[in-house]
Amino acid sequence: MIEALKNEDLIKKVGGRFKLAALIQKRMKELMFGSRPLVEPGKMTPMEIVMKEIMDGKLEGMIAEANRDESDA
Repeated sequence: MIEALKNEDLIKKVGGRFKLAALIQKRMKELMFGSRPLVEPGKMTPMEIVMKEIMDGKLEGMIAEANRDESDA
């Protein structure tokens, strides 16, 4: 799953490497503070859950929000 961090399509989908890192950090924090996973977690680590959520398009709202915040700045 970590190999997905090197996937250029995923990086472009989010808007860049730094945005991807920020999104992962934000979502992992949400999961650690009790948010429910948007995918079936099974035996996945929090990092794997976040990557699966991104790859499955479950975090489109967070991505759009990050892009909107950046354009407002």
